[in-house]
Amino acid sequence: MKKSTVLSFLLLFLAWNLWPSVQGKIQGTVTDSEGNPLSDVAITITSLKMASKTLSLKTDKEGKYVQIGFWPDRYQARFKKSGFLPVVREVKVGIAETIKLDVIMEKAQEALERSLSKADSLFMKGNKLYGNGEYEEAAQTFSEAIELNSTQWGYHFNLGLAYKKMDKNEEALEAFRKALELNPESFSCNKEVGEILGKSGKFDEALKYFQKATGIDPTEPDAFYNLGVCQMNLGQSEEALKAFLKTIEIKEDYADAYYPAGTIFIGQNNTAEAVKYLEKFLELAPDHEKASVARQLLDFLKK
Repeated sequence: MKKSTVLSFLLLFLAWNLWPSVQGKIQGTVTDSEGNPLSDVAITITSLKMASKTLSLKTDKEGKYVQIGFWPDRYQARFKKSGFLPVVREVKVGIAETIKLDVIMEKAQEALERSLSKADSLFMKGNKLYGNGEYEEAAQTFSEAIELNSTQWGYHFNLGLAYKKMDKNEEALEAFRKALELNPESFSCNKEVGEILGKSGKFDEALKYFQKATGIDPTEPDAFYNLGVCQMNLGQSEEALKAFLKTIEIKEDYADAYYPAGTIFIGQNNTAEAVKYLEKFLELAPDHEKASVARQLLDFLKK
């Protein structure tokens, strides 16, 4: 057997054996507003990073459900049953984590239910188009769903994702803001609004969304890094350093956080720490676009 073949087999073997140890689980109970269990509730759980990554299941006669096999990620869970208003929840699944997600569903009028059912079908169609890379068609389909039901934050959020893929940042920002208005405690909505504002140089406005995001989920390194970038651009170097160090605490190999941390230490005349963080930056990302500047800074600091 060739060495490359053996290596490929070994990687597959390792991935196969690693999978059970990292997969998460979502479970819970679905009831009506009076606490009665609801059976046969259709549940669709979709990755917020890959809309094509979807799992479907139903509740049992006691209103309970359980689904395993989730890779660490953020998911959008949708609950749908005839005669009831659909429910959408955002949930984060960590490594080998079991998430308990109980849901209460409210009854819907027949005419409203028909409209919501059509909207939900369009939403699922939009997810499929998005997963296939047909972003313009997906955006149109999400917009049609919103015309029928504008109260679902997930419709607006996924519309924003489609616009983002098309580099239509103004439209994406409008969609994400609407999603955030409907679901202000969503980590993903706050993060997306903050990222678009930050990329357009509106750091003072973006700052509050990253502060909110880090408060909702203090385990997400990207949010702390982006918070630090905003603070650094606003001249808040002390606060920025704390954010970068928190990023590294959460994820030790987060290369991009080491460089700004190192430069802040230079400004504080803390040469030892500056050298330490710049060297670690180069160790993790020797080909980074800032690597040459980091080497020049190190040469200067070591003289």
